[in-house]
Amino acid sequence: MSTVYRQGTSSNTYNSSNSVTGFILLGFTCTGETQKLLFMLLLTIYILTLLGNGSIICAVCWDQRIHTPMYILLANFSFLEICYVTTTIPNILVNFFSETKVISFSGCFLQFYLFFSLGAVECFFLAIMAFDRYLAICQPLRYHIIMTRHLRIRLVVNCWIIGFLWFPVPIIIISQLSFCDPKIIDHILCDPSPILVLTCTPAPMMEFTCSLLSSMILVVPFFFIIGTYTLVLKAVLKMPSERGKRKAFSTCGSHVVVVSLFYGSAMVIYMRPRSENEADTQKIVTLFYSMVTPFLNPIIYSLRNKEMKDALRKVTKKIKT
Repeated sequence: MSTVYRQGTSSNTYNSSNSVTGFILLGFTCTGETQKLLFMLLLTIYILTLLGNGSIICAVCWDQRIHTPMYILLANFSFLEICYVTTTIPNILVNFFSETKVISFSGCFLQFYLFFSLGAVECFFLAIMAFDRYLAICQPLRYHIIMTRHLRIRLVVNCWIIGFLWFPVPIIIISQLSFCDPKIIDHILCDPSPILVLTCTPAPMMEFTCSLLSSMILVVPFFFIIGTYTLVLKAVLKMPSERGKRKAFSTCGSHVVVVSLFYGSAMVIYMRPRSENEADTQKIVTLFYSMVTPFLNPIIYSLRNKEMKDALRKVTKKIKT
């Protein structure tokens, strides 16, 4: 339990925790001007994230020139990012000005399920986007034969199905455990680690299961992406044309940056040993991969891609007219 919370929260809220029919989601414990500034910053980033990813979806839908597998996957990825940030950020923003900071049990576990399921979907999505680049660069003559519309649909649907089937069993088991008062989650969202700390009886097996599932969903797609881009790099270095090399590096570079940002920050949280007093670190890193990365994705893809920039200009002109 955070000492900041003990000092900064009114005694009425703290003393009433025994009667709370849910959890107290502590969130960020800043006060005064800092709280207002952080609220405005997060709200601005959230709005820009929705606009940026929404613009990519509109650009791909409206511009026939980029109706290719790479951009269709990118549009689907942008839709996923919109869903991903919306599972957490609105609640974080509301929590800034909530006196009780209470989240119901059902609301907490629903957020837990959606956040981790969408995160799992994102891991798989980044993997199939890497696979698409591998086919385009290493198998250019067979690319359109292999990457058919039917295969794209199957890959996308499987990502969503597997992602949403990855966590429900441990979440259901955790939701059936007994939690001791005060039920205070020192985090910005409902995460398994701070939730399991609140159980009346230690559940080491459940902690191990959650850790194993989180690690697997990160490690397996990550090593697939590493292997894929190793083959891509070999193929690019063998290209005789410098222009071809630059184009290949340009199309792959954006995806590599996104993968690095997402996996780097997620691994810091879920694949490192626990330490004392790490709550603030968890909040900052979780905020980074759950909000900042989706915000940067449209910028990364549009800045490094001429075709996407042209499509976005076309969307802007249509909106203005």
